[in-house]
Amino acid sequence: MEIPLQITTRNIELSEPIKDDLKRRAEKLDTFFPRITRCRITVEVPHRYKKQELNAVEYNINIDITVPGKEIVIKNRPSKDLDIAIREAFDAARRKLEDYATKLRGDVKYHEEPPHGVVTSIFPDEGYGFLSATEDGHEIYFHENSVLDKNFRHLKAGSLVRYKEEMGEKGPQASTVVIETP
Repeated sequence: MEIPLQITTRNIELSEPIKDDLKRRAEKLDTFFPRITRCRITVEVPHRYKKQELNAVEYNINIDITVPGKEIVIKNRPSKDLDIAIREAFDAARRKLEDYATKLRGDVKYHEEPPHGVVTSIFPDEGYGFLSATEDGHEIYFHENSVLDKNFRHLKAGSLVRYKEEMGEKGPQASTVVIETP
Protein backbone atom coordinates (compact mmCIF):
# COMPACT_ATOMS: atom_id res chain seq x y z
CA MET A 1 0.00 0.00 0.00
CA GLU A 2 1.27 3.43 -0.90
CA ILE A 3 -0.69 5.22 1.83
CA PRO A 4 -0.57 3.73 5.35
CA LEU A 5 -3.55 1.73 6.56
CA GLN A 6 -6.20 3.82 8.29
CA ILE A 7 -8.39 2.24 10.98
CA THR A 8 -11.32 4.28 12.28
CA THR A 9 -13.65 3.31 15.10
CA ARG A 10 -17.06 4.63 16.06
CA ASN A 11 -18.67 3.94 19.43
CA ILE A 12 -16.13 1.20 20.20
CA GLU A 13 -12.55 0.85 21.47
CA LEU A 14 -10.54 -1.90 19.79
CA SER A 15 -8.01 -4.01 21.68
CA GLU A 16 -4.45 -4.23 20.37
CA PRO A 17 -4.91 -7.87 19.23
CA ILE A 18 -7.96 -6.84 17.15
CA LYS A 19 -6.03 -3.93 15.61
CA ASP A 20 -3.14 -6.28 14.82
CA ASP A 21 -5.57 -8.73 13.19
CA LEU A 22 -7.02 -5.93 11.03
CA LYS A 23 -3.51 -4.85 9.98
CA ARG A 24 -2.50 -8.42 9.13
CA ARG A 25 -5.66 -8.99 7.06
CA ALA A 26 -5.23 -5.66 5.24
CA GLU A 27 -1.62 -6.52 4.37
CA LYS A 28 -2.77 -9.90 3.06
CA LEU A 29 -5.10 -8.13 0.58
CA ASP A 30 -1.95 -7.12 -1.34
CA THR A 31 -1.51 -10.77 -2.32
CA PHE A 32 -4.83 -10.68 -4.19
CA PHE A 33 -4.18 -7.33 -5.88
CA PRO A 34 -0.69 -5.89 -5.39
CA ARG A 35 -1.45 -2.35 -6.59
CA ILE A 36 -3.63 -1.22 -3.67
CA THR A 37 -2.90 2.43 -3.01
CA ARG A 38 -5.06 2.95 0.08
CA CYS A 39 -7.10 0.91 2.52
CA ARG A 40 -9.42 2.42 5.11
CA ILE A 41 -11.23 0.23 7.65
CA THR A 42 -14.11 1.46 9.76
CA VAL A 43 -15.30 -0.58 12.74
CA GLU A 44 -18.46 0.72 14.31
CA VAL A 45 -21.24 -0.09 16.69
CA PRO A 46 -24.31 1.82 15.52
CA HIS A 47 -25.49 4.49 17.95
CA ARG A 48 -28.14 3.18 20.32
CA TYR A 49 -30.92 5.47 21.46
CA LYS A 50 -32.11 3.11 24.19
CA LYS A 51 -29.94 1.15 26.54
CA GLN A 52 -29.62 -2.34 25.08
CA GLU A 53 -28.22 -5.54 26.40
CA LEU A 54 -24.61 -6.27 25.59
CA ASN A 55 -25.53 -9.32 23.46
CA ALA A 56 -27.71 -7.09 21.22
CA VAL A 57 -24.67 -5.11 20.02
CA GLU A 58 -23.99 -5.43 16.30
CA TYR A 59 -20.70 -4.62 14.62
CA ASN A 60 -20.37 -3.01 11.20
CA ILE A 61 -17.13 -3.37 9.29
CA ASN A 62 -16.65 -1.16 6.23
CA ILE A 63 -13.57 -1.38 4.04
CA ASP A 64 -12.69 1.21 1.39
CA ILE A 65 -9.94 0.11 -0.96
CA THR A 66 -8.44 2.41 -3.58
CA VAL A 67 -6.84 0.76 -6.60
CA PRO A 68 -5.82 2.35 -9.91
CA GLY A 69 -9.00 3.44 -11.65
CA LYS A 70 -11.46 2.25 -9.01
CA GLU A 71 -12.69 2.59 -5.46
CA ILE A 72 -13.84 -0.73 -3.99
CA VAL A 73 -16.26 -0.36 -1.08
CA ILE A 74 -17.21 -3.23 1.21
CA LYS A 75 -20.23 -2.73 3.44
CA ASN A 76 -21.09 -6.03 5.05
CA ARG A 77 -24.22 -6.76 6.98
CA PRO A 78 -23.92 -6.25 10.75
CA SER A 79 -22.92 -9.16 12.95
CA LYS A 80 -23.20 -9.73 16.67
CA ASP A 81 -19.73 -11.30 16.70
CA LEU A 82 -16.84 -8.94 15.95
CA ASP A 83 -14.54 -11.73 14.70
CA ILE A 84 -17.20 -12.97 12.27
CA ALA A 85 -17.90 -9.43 11.06
CA ILE A 86 -14.18 -8.89 10.37
CA ARG A 87 -13.76 -12.24 8.61
CA GLU A 88 -16.83 -11.72 6.38
CA ALA A 89 -15.78 -8.19 5.44
CA PHE A 90 -12.27 -9.27 4.45
CA ASP A 91 -13.61 -12.30 2.56
CA ALA A 92 -15.84 -9.94 0.56
CA ALA A 93 -12.88 -7.60 -0.03
CA ARG A 94 -10.75 -10.51 -1.27
CA ARG A 95 -13.49 -11.62 -3.70
CA LYS A 96 -13.95 -8.10 -5.08
CA LEU A 97 -10.21 -7.62 -5.53
CA GLU A 98 -9.91 -10.97 -7.30
CA ASP A 99 -12.85 -10.09 -9.57
CA TYR A 100 -11.30 -6.71 -10.39
CA ALA A 101 -7.92 -8.29 -11.14
CA THR A 102 -9.59 -10.86 -13.39
CA LYS A 103 -11.44 -8.12 -15.24
CA LEU A 104 -8.24 -6.12 -15.75
CA ARG A 105 -6.45 -9.18 -17.14
CA GLY A 106 -9.30 -9.75 -19.57
CA ASP A 107 -10.05 -13.20 -18.15
CA VAL A 108 -13.76 -12.46 -17.85
CA LYS A 109 -15.88 -15.22 -19.32
CA TYR A 110 -18.28 -14.12 -22.00
CA HIS A 111 -21.33 -16.22 -22.70
CA GLU A 112 -22.14 -16.79 -26.30
CA GLU A 113 -25.54 -15.67 -27.43
CA PRO A 114 -27.81 -18.58 -28.39
CA PRO A 115 -28.03 -19.07 -32.15
CA HIS A 116 -30.97 -17.84 -34.22
CA GLY A 117 -33.29 -20.04 -36.22
CA VAL A 118 -36.55 -20.02 -38.15
CA VAL A 119 -39.38 -22.49 -37.61
CA THR A 120 -39.74 -24.38 -40.92
CA SER A 121 -42.55 -26.75 -40.00
CA ILE A 122 -44.70 -27.40 -36.97
CA PHE A 123 -47.03 -30.23 -36.05
CA PRO A 124 -49.20 -28.94 -33.19
CA ASP A 125 -51.28 -32.11 -32.82
CA GLU A 126 -48.14 -34.24 -32.43
CA GLY A 127 -46.31 -31.66 -30.24
CA TYR A 128 -43.14 -31.15 -32.25
CA GLY A 129 -41.61 -29.15 -35.07
CA PHE A 130 -38.46 -28.36 -37.01
CA LEU A 131 -36.39 -25.22 -37.29
CA SER A 132 -33.63 -24.15 -39.61
CA ALA A 133 -30.39 -22.73 -38.21
CA THR A 134 -29.76 -19.21 -39.53
CA GLU A 135 -25.97 -19.71 -39.72
CA ASP A 136 -25.82 -22.77 -41.96
CA GLY A 137 -29.43 -23.83 -42.60
CA HIS A 138 -29.23 -27.30 -41.02
CA GLU A 139 -32.53 -28.69 -39.73
CA ILE A 140 -33.12 -29.14 -35.98
CA TYR A 141 -35.97 -31.05 -34.32
CA PHE A 142 -37.73 -29.60 -31.27
CA HIS A 143 -40.44 -30.90 -28.93
CA GLU A 144 -43.19 -28.75 -27.46
CA ASN A 145 -41.68 -29.20 -23.96
CA SER A 146 -38.45 -27.54 -25.12
CA VAL A 147 -40.30 -24.28 -25.94
CA LEU A 148 -39.95 -21.96 -22.95
CA ASP A 149 -42.91 -20.27 -21.25
CA LYS A 150 -45.36 -22.78 -22.76
CA ASN A 151 -45.37 -20.81 -26.03
CA PHE A 152 -45.50 -23.84 -28.34
CA ARG A 153 -49.06 -22.97 -29.40
CA HIS A 154 -47.85 -19.50 -30.50
CA LEU A 155 -45.30 -20.90 -32.96
CA LYS A 156 -45.94 -21.09 -36.67
CA ALA A 157 -43.81 -21.60 -39.76
CA GLY A 158 -41.58 -18.54 -40.19
CA SER A 159 -41.38 -17.69 -36.46
CA LEU A 160 -37.96 -16.43 -35.40
CA VAL A 161 -36.44 -18.26 -32.43
CA ARG A 162 -33.28 -18.71 -30.41
CA TYR A 163 -32.34 -22.22 -29.42
CA LYS A 164 -29.84 -24.39 -27.63
CA GLU A 165 -28.80 -27.38 -29.68
CA GLU A 166 -27.70 -30.84 -28.58
CA MET A 167 -27.35 -34.18 -30.27
CA GLY A 168 -30.38 -36.44 -29.83
CA GLU A 169 -30.95 -40.09 -30.72
CA LYS A 170 -31.95 -39.25 -34.30
CA GLY A 171 -29.80 -36.17 -34.89
CA PRO A 172 -29.67 -32.53 -33.79
CA GLN A 173 -32.44 -31.33 -31.52
CA ALA A 174 -33.17 -28.13 -29.63
CA SER A 175 -33.21 -28.56 -25.86
CA THR A 176 -34.60 -25.05 -25.40
CA VAL A 177 -36.44 -22.79 -27.82
CA VAL A 178 -37.27 -19.15 -27.13
CA ILE A 179 -39.50 -17.09 -29.40
CA GLU A 180 -37.76 -13.91 -30.58
CA THR A 181 -39.68 -10.73 -30.01
CA PRO A 182 -39.57 -8.34 -32.96
